[in-house]
Amino acid sequence: MSDKDILERYRDERTKCTVYTRVMGYHRPVETFNAGKQGEFHDRVHFVEPGCPCDRGEQYQA
Repeated sequence: MSDKDILERYRDERTKCTVYTRVMGYHRPVETFNAGKQGEFHDRVHFVEPGCPCDRGEQYQA
């Protein structure tokens, strides 16, 4: 069974996931952004400090 078949078969059982991002100190759902802001959100690249534990897949412990 292909991925498309699985998605179609279980369409009624799926739950919509709301993605939030922090903008100017407030958490906002991405789905409320206009088309330009949604494009900017999807083009973002996450910064990773070289040598940081998160760069090696480790958990940070304070």
